[in-house]
Order: sequence, then structure tokens, then C-alpha cells
Amino acid sequence: MDTLDRFSINNIRKEYLNFFKSKGHLTEQSFSLIPKNDKSLLLIGAGMAPLKKYFTGAETPPSKRMATCQKCVRTGDIDNVGLTARHLTFFEMLGNFSFGDYFKNEAIAWAWELLTDVLKIDANRLWVTVYEDDDEAAEIWHNSVGIPKERIVRLGKDDNFWELEVGPSGPCSEIYYDTGADRGCGSPDCKPGCDCNRYIEIWNLVFTQFDKDEQGVYHPLPNPNIDTGMGLERVASVLQGKPTVYDVEPLISIIYKVEEISKVTYGVDKKKDTSMKIICDHSRAATFMIGDGVIPSNEGRGYVLRRLIRRAIRQGKSLGIHSEFLTKTVKVVIDNWKEAYPQLAEKESYILKVVQLEEEKFKTTIDQGLELLMKELEAMKGTDKKVFDGSVAFKLYDTYGFPSELTEEILVENGFEFDKNQFKSIMEEHRQMAREARSKTGSSGWKDEEFNIDTEKTIFTGYEKLCDTAEVVAIVVDQEQVNTISEGQSGIVVLDKTPFYGESGGQTGDSGKLFAEGMEASVTDTKKFKKSIFLHETTVLKGSISVGDKISADVNTDQRKNTAKNHTCTHILHKVLKEMLGDHVNQAGSYVSKDRLRFDYTHFEAVDHETLREIERRVNEAILEDYKVNTDVLNIEEARNSGATALFDEKYEEVVRVVSVGDFSKELCGGTHIDETSKIGMFKIISEGGIASGIRRIEAITGRTAIEYLNDLVKITDEVCAAMKTSKEELPSKVNALKKESKDKEKEIQKLNNEILKKSMDQILDQYEEINGIKLFALKLKDKDANSLREIADKIKDKNESCAIILSSDLGDKVLFVSSVTKDLNAKGIQAGNIVKAAALVAGGGGGGRPDFAQAGGKNPEKIDEAIEAVKELLRNK
Repeated sequence: MDTLDRFSINNIRKEYLNFFKSKGHLTEQSFSLIPKNDKSLLLIGAGMAPLKKYFTGAETPPSKRMATCQKCVRTGDIDNVGLTARHLTFFEMLGNFSFGDYFKNEAIAWAWELLTDVLKIDANRLWVTVYEDDDEAAEIWHNSVGIPKERIVRLGKDDNFWELEVGPSGPCSEIYYDTGADRGCGSPDCKPGCDCNRYIEIWNLVFTQFDKDEQGVYHPLPNPNIDTGMGLERVASVLQGKPTVYDVEPLISIIYKVEEISKVTYGVDKKKDTSMKIICDHSRAATFMIGDGVIPSNEGRGYVLRRLIRRAIRQGKSLGIHSEFLTKTVKVVIDNWKEAYPQLAEKESYILKVVQLEEEKFKTTIDQGLELLMKELEAMKGTDKKVFDGSVAFKLYDTYGFPSELTEEILVENGFEFDKNQFKSIMEEHRQMAREARSKTGSSGWKDEEFNIDTEKTIFTGYEKLCDTAEVVAIVVDQEQVNTISEGQSGIVVLDKTPFYGESGGQTGDSGKLFAEGMEASVTDTKKFKKSIFLHETTVLKGSISVGDKISADVNTDQRKNTAKNHTCTHILHKVLKEMLGDHVNQAGSYVSKDRLRFDYTHFEAVDHETLREIERRVNEAILEDYKVNTDVLNIEEARNSGATALFDEKYEEVVRVVSVGDFSKELCGGTHIDETSKIGMFKIISEGGIASGIRRIEAITGRTAIEYLNDLVKITDEVCAAMKTSKEELPSKVNALKKESKDKEKEIQKLNNEILKKSMDQILDQYEEINGIKLFALKLKDKDANSLREIADKIKDKNESCAIILSSDLGDKVLFVSSVTKDLNAKGIQAGNIVKAAALVAGGGGGGRPDFAQAGGKNPEKIDEAIEAVKELLRNK
């Protein structure tokens, strides 16, 4: 095995996890990039983030020693990607963690053993930094490991101390690799901490040994923790002897594909190299984000993905790539990372489709941006203005993805200047806002929960029972734990065990009753807290409930059964959608309650009526097959090997529940289900439509609700048939005949209106007023629609080379305004949009449009005269 194969990122990853497995660590697959039950994070950006619940004590870890290779996305330094040797938006973080088990001695010794004995890094090229007051770590490095004191650098809090405002904190120790004096600054004092590129930080060991209080006092933790992080790509660059992380295998393979597409050679032009690196990084980040269920959108993590894809496409344009290319680089990512992340291969067609659609969409938006830019330039040509507004340039960049460099190039070609300083100022302002937003959400992933409940996890017995006895272990009122809740009061009751299902996985929580001798309480909802404690939202109807009471918990049986019917039906629907629409279909969300079901799925185009009817028919066929519904409890590997479908972005425990609908469907699911599909009764789709880019939603009903819905439809149909004096069979043809008759009459009315308009145009053309040299046509009309007003405005402009027009139509309960202005007046600053806004504002409405044409509406027709007077006043002021 040659050096590159020996030190490929796949092998380094295996070596790391196997090493820590030999040290008694539970090694886990990477968690999804989408945080679970953590609103403080947009995306997972650190190895510890998915394990936070174990560090805080909110949940008990499956092992006191764990090790992972975690997928991470950080966009805080996105502008440095491709410019430096080590910045990436997507990276893999190797980490080993101790939850109150081992501490500094073991963490330091094992880090050294892995780097020098396993990965064979030259010990003489390794340096370490420690917190300036951490004598303990310095002594371990020197006395136990044997690093000379001159290669142990003490640094201050900014560099070697990890802390939050309040909570866990502690010193850290970083391990650096010396790349050689030729890559340094030349100073004889050059060492870790210097700003030059000589020393690369490869591993950070955080010793969480304090609990910082609100006064800033550090209290020693009785069971300190270890949290380490080593960038896989950085280690690979060291082991492969590469100058940057982009030159390691297999990242360089992505760059080779960009070379092939662009016909540009890597390593010749620094600026073009940067573009290639950005495409490389963003292709990988987009692939993994889509693979974990992120969809391009204009908000949240979807906006992060969209921004990365569009940045990559813009860099492609700078390399001379004008055709769609990103699916080709994404395919390289899938091929090279599928060994470690097989789900990329499983979702390949879906990932490529999302990228293709986003690339096509971006092509449209960048064309829209070009159209907006040319309109702005056209308006500037009629003025003395020569410097292009930086705020408009930023809008082009931010909304349409229009590169500022391209804006500047077009401006220069047209004889205008670009206000770069204003553009940069606005850009920095938005970056600052983004940074503040990230800091508010706690980018470290350590944001506190709203409140805490001091109790053991709840045992759920609801798979087997709908009524059970339990002990009250906690009561919460207004986020404070109390001992008793009395008649008429509402609060949260926590039991040691419960048959009530807590809302999760899209299934609503159970309702029901709690009772004991002399006590009765209503449970309106049940939720899960930190995934393990069940919260019963309770109102006491009689007596009181106290901590320690023994009570009976009785689930609302009808609600549970109807919810179970809908839940099982989503599994059948999921399978039918895959059969009908393709394997790219995956569940993207669901909601099941006693009344209805909602199923969100990944698909890229509208589903036609006939296909929807066939989907409905197939689901009902499966229901009538009367499949037995069985649940098996398996370990995760057995479950996957059995062919069970897993949710798109879910991170599963080692032991999972597999729900099988006969031999028709098999899914991993923790929800409750019926035992036979025939009990669902029937399935009826109520609606289908898009809810986001690449995401569609089906809403449906089952059982009695579906029967009642169909009965209502029959009743409505009977009433319509009676009104139309026809039978159900002849109703469609009767309606179509009526539609045709109505359309013919509309055409006749339009024809008569046109004739009337033609006869009255001479009179209309005489009705104008000159204001400040502007010919204004201000007309009040009645019961005219927007098309009629526009037609009148066009006829006025046909007969007048220079004029402004404001037309109103009194529609009884509202008013419609249309404004039109000739091009010569546009150049003098008279704009239809401003005219129509002035009128609509008076009439209690709003609207707008282009400089040459605009329309608006208002709620107060009685104010039409005032509105027209406001337009005249606007022109007088001009």
C-alpha cells in the first residue's frame, strides 16, 4: 500500500476509530448535519454538538467513553475558503469524548500514541500549546510524554481556554505540526501562536473541569470531561505531505473534474485556483447537506445550502464554465465518500436531481438580475447620475446571486462607475447581522434549555397498555418544579412510567385521564422532554396531585386508535409514492392525529390528477388486502439488513422498532400502529401541493372521517344537481355547457364595451389637465376591470407622445387604480409606480409596478376624488 492509500482520509478515519475502540470507546457513525431537538444550532458544526445532552447531564450516554467522526458545516469563515491552506465549510471532525471518566493523563497519552505510533508522524515535528496556568497539562506533556519544554508553548485565554458566559469551561491543549522553516515568517521566535503558516493545528484537547457561575467564579467539576477535535482533512494534508487540504486525496479528485470541465489547469493561476477550491469545497458541502435532508430555500439551513450552490456556480462562470456542471463535481463527491457514507450512494439520484434543479433555477434568477441591472442603467442614462448605487448592487448580489465583479464590468462598458465602498459597507453590515444572529443562537451548541426537570427518564408502556398505574415523580407549574397541583390548576405532571405516547416522529401526543381515590385530572396533551421524559399537560378537575402519589393513567382509546390508523396509512402511502413516482421519494416530514394525516415527501414536480387518483387507489388496495401489521425490536444493523426504510435525516439508537405492513412495507418507526390494515377502513386524499423547493405535501383522511367527507360531497352534488335540474351522470356536461355559454356572453360583453370605448375615445382624449407642463389624464370610471383600464391607458398613449395617466374604477366595495407614463416623463423622474401609490394610499390600499405602468387597489371608492387630487399635488411638487 503506497503512502497516499495508507493515508487516504478513509484509512485515517478507520485508524482513528479503531484505535479508540481499542481504548474502550463506543464508536458511533456520524450524526446528521441537521441538529435533533436543538434549536440553538442551524447545522452541526462540531463533534461535540450532537453529544451535548451527555455533557450537560440531560441524558445518560450509552458509554462513558465515545469516539466519532462527525460531519460538520461552518460558514463563519466562508470568505476564507479557497484563500487559505486549511479553511473549509464542510469538514470531518474526529473526536474522542469522556463523560466523567478519564481525564488529562489518558487524553494526552492517547493523542500522542495515535499520532506517533499509529499514524507515524515524526515526533520531532510536533509542538503543543497549553493554557498559561495549566501546569498539570504542561507537566504531563513533558514528564509523561517526553516533549522538550522548548516545544511546549503557554498561551493565554484567547487561545487556550474554552468557556461560555456561564456553565462548562476549562483549559485546552492544542497539538501543532511544524511544516518547516521554508513556510514560516523567518523569525527566530516563530512557534505556535505565530500568524504565519508554518505551524498547523491538527488536534485540540479540551479539558472541561470547571463550572463557571454568573459572578465569573470557576468551580471545579467533581467529574470533569474530555472533548477533543481533530480535523480529518488537516491530518491528511500532514500525512500526505500536501501544502493545503485541497491537495489531499480525494478532494483533489474534485478539482481534477473542475479542470476537465473548465479546460483550466490547476496550479498555474492563483485566482483561478481559488475558484477551483471553492467549487471543490461547496460541491462537497452541498452533497452532504442534501444527503442529510436539507433542501435549498430562502431561509435557515436551506439558505446556507442555496448560497453554497450559487457561490460554486458563480466561481464556475469565472473559470469560463457557462453550462450546467455542478452535478458532475457532486458525482465525484458521492463516488469518493460513499465507502464511509453509503447513504450518499443510496440517495445519489435524489442528490443529483436537487443540484440540477437548483442550478437551472439559478440560471433563471441570474438572468432576472441582468434584466434588473439593465433597467437601472436605462433609467440612469436620462439623468446626470454617473455612480451606480451600491445598495442596488448589493440587492443584485444578495437576491439574484449576481456577482459584484460582473456588475462592475457591465457598468464600465456602459460608461458608469461602481460605488465599491458603499457596496462593501452594506456587505459588512449584513455580515455583522449574520454574525450577531449566529451568536444569539449559540453557534457553539451549548445554549441552555428553557427549563430543567430533576427526574429519571420515563418508562413508556403504551405499546402494550392503554391504562397503567404509575407514581408521580415531578410536577411543573410555570417552569418551576412544585410538590402539589390542586383542583382547577393546570401544569405538567411527570410519571415514572406512562402508557401516554409523547408527541414525536410527527405523531401527536395522547390525551386522556389521570385518576386516584378522590382525584381526577384531564390530560390534554403529552410531549417528550429531552427525548426521555414524558410531560403530561394536565388540568386537575377534582382533588389534588402530589409528588409521590400512586395514580392510574388512562389513555383516550378512540384518539389513540384513530391516530394509529393514520400513522400506519402514512407507511403505506410512502411505499406507494416510491412505486409511482420513483426511488428519489423520501419522507420529509409527517403529521398524524386522530382527525387526519399529512405526509411531506421529496419530489420535484406537480403530481397530475390521474396519478393522484392512482396513488389513492393503490393505498386503498393495500388497506383492503388486510395486511397484518407487526413490530420487531432489532439492533440497527439487523434492521437495515432486513430492508427497512429509514427516515431521511434521522439518527437512530442501537436498538430500533421495525414496523412491517405485511410484506408490503417495512420502516423504522417508534410510533403506534394498528394491527390490521383493514381497520383503517378507507383512505381519501384531500389535497396535494408544493410547500418548498423539491418538497410536496399530501393531506388525507381515513376511516369514519373519510366516510363523513364523502357523504358531505354526495350531499353537495345532490344539491347542485337539483339546482341545475340534471342527473349526476349528466352534471359534468351540463356544467361545461354553462361555462361555454358564460364565456360566449363575456366575449359579447367585451365586444360591446370595445365599441362603446371606440365611440367615447374622442371625448376621453379631450379630458386632460396640464400641471407643470405635464399632460395628465385623470379619469373616473365605473365597473371596469384591470384589463379594460389598461386598454384605455394604451389608447391614450397611442395618441399622446408625452403624458401621464391615472385611471380609477369604482367597483362598489373597492376601487382599482391604473397609472401609465410615457418614457420621456420617466426620464424626468415621473414614475407610474409613485403615481399609483399616492392614489392608493388615500383610498386605503396599496400597489405598485414599473416606471411606465403600475396598478393598485383601495378599500374606499368614496375617496376617489381625494386620490386623484393627491396625484395632482404630487405632480405640482415635481
